[in-house]
Amino acid sequence: MDFGRAFGFVFQDKDWLRKIIIPALVSLIPIIGQFVVLGWGLNVTRRVMAHDPEPLPDLDFGGDLARGFQAFVIGLVYALPIVLLSMFLGILGPLLGVDSYDVSEVAKAVYMLISVCTGLFSVVYGVILAVVLPAAYANFLAKGSLGAGLNFGEVFRLVRAAPGAYLLVLVGSFIVGLIAPLGVILCFVGVLATYVYGMAVMGHLYGQAYNQALENLGISATA
Repeated sequence: MDFGRAFGFVFQDKDWLRKIIIPALVSLIPIIGQFVVLGWGLNVTRRVMAHDPEPLPDLDFGGDLARGFQAFVIGLVYALPIVLLSMFLGILGPLLGVDSYDVSEVAKAVYMLISVCTGLFSVVYGVILAVVLPAAYANFLAKGSLGAGLNFGEVFRLVRAAPGAYLLVLVGSFIVGLIAPLGVILCFVGVLATYVYGMAVMGHLYGQAYNQALENLGISATA
C-alpha cells in the first residue's frame, strides 16, 4: 500500500477543487446528502480497485445516492450488536428504576456493571468494525451486490489476507479525523471541504487495501 498517495492523489487531479466543492455543497442536503457523499467516496474506492489512473470522480447524484444508501445498510447490519446493546440499556434503565429516588443500591450497581461492560464491548467492537467494514464495502463494490457486502466469510477472508493493510486503513481514519476539524480555519465551507476530502482519502485507502488482499490471495483484480 502507498499510504501517502491516499492523502495526495486528490491534488493531482486538475479539476480537484470542483470535484471536492460540489460534493461538499451536496452534503448540506439533510440525510440524502450524507448518502450521496458516502457513495461518492466509495466511487473513489471502486476506481482504485479498477486501477483507474484518475480515481477522483465527478459527482453522480443518482448513482452515488444508490451506492451510499446500500453502504449505509451494510454498515447498519455490521453495527447491529452495538445498536441492540444501546437499545437494551435504554430499556433496562427504566425497568430497574435507576432514575427514581427510591432505587436500590443493588439495582444501581447492576446497571452500572452492565453499562461498563457494554461500553467496553462497544469500544472493542468499534475498532473491529473500523477494520472489517472497509472490506465489506469493497466486496460489495467488487461484486455489485448488497449481499456480497454481507457475506461475512468473504469479508473476513479479505481482512485475514491483508491485516496490515486494513490496520493502515484504521490509522488513516484516525488521521482523517484529525484533519477534518482544520476546516474551521477556512470557516463553514472549509469544514465541508475537509470532510469531503477525508471521504476521498478513506475511499482510496479502502481500494488499496482490497487490492492488497487480492494480491496476497493470488487473485487478479478486475476492472
